[in-house]
Amino acid sequence: MDIEEVVRDGSLVLLKQGAEARVFESNFVGRRAVVKERFSKKYRHPTLDAKLTLKRLNAEARCTTKARRLGVSTPSLYAVDTVLHSLTFEFVDGPAVKDVLLEFGSNGIVEERLDDIAMQIGAAIAKLHDGGLIHGDLTTSNMLIRNVSNQLVLIDFGLSFTSTLPEDKAVDLYVLERALLSMHSSCGNVMDRILAAYRKSSKQWSATFNKLAEGAVLLYCILGFALFGLNRFSFFLIVFACLFQFGSGVENAPWLDKPRNLHCLLIHLHNGEKQGSLCNLLYKYRDEFET
Repeated sequence: MDIEEVVRDGSLVLLKQGAEARVFESNFVGRRAVVKERFSKKYRHPTLDAKLTLKRLNAEARCTTKARRLGVSTPSLYAVDTVLHSLTFEFVDGPAVKDVLLEFGSNGIVEERLDDIAMQIGAAIAKLHDGGLIHGDLTTSNMLIRNVSNQLVLIDFGLSFTSTLPEDKAVDLYVLERALLSMHSSCGNVMDRILAAYRKSSKQWSATFNKLAEGAVLLYCILGFALFGLNRFSFFLIVFACLFQFGSGVENAPWLDKPRNLHCLLIHLHNGEKQGSLCNLLYKYRDEFET
């Protein structure tokens, strides 16, 4: 019996479907469960498709299990079916963080709960990264809050992989930042709170934050070129080089670690500030950037 037959007889109820998999609600030996099925891609050669699907299925199972060993709350993995290409997980009773934050945006922020959620997110990601595991798809849709305990649960390790590179960890955080800015901008500085919790929980935060800052500066160098042309762009390259020349990074120049701070620099340049000495300009606005 394949997944389609099980769905037809009512044993599985489709919850959602993505590009790579379908998620069903089911029952596993008397327990409420979730079945995630990786379906085949018709455009791929059948042999290649079967190998890739099985490889990704096993990788997701391993990464979910590793995350749990690292102390991160994930759904319990009940079963791996290599024939139907499905994983059976514990059903987590509770809303997605996405829904909680959207509710904050509509009805007003509950600061205490927002702080708790941000702290749990930062601590969970820090555990993953310090353990050499990259989630790969850190969005608020892949984070649940248990109704009973208010505990954060990370789900969907389908794009996860192992890495100790600060660049990979920084990209993980950047993906989360983009998701928060695009979906939950009305909730304020959620990412700042998450990064504060990450820094407190991680032993390797410095290298990761430096890479995150370098990426932000590079992004704004490109934006500066688009807005101001070559002359202004040359100045942004100098700013970018200074991060390396003086070994600044985030530790010695925390006012450059957030895109909104770099945005302030863009505004001052756009308003016609004299370039003068680079150091004079940066120190002149340092206090302002820190606020």
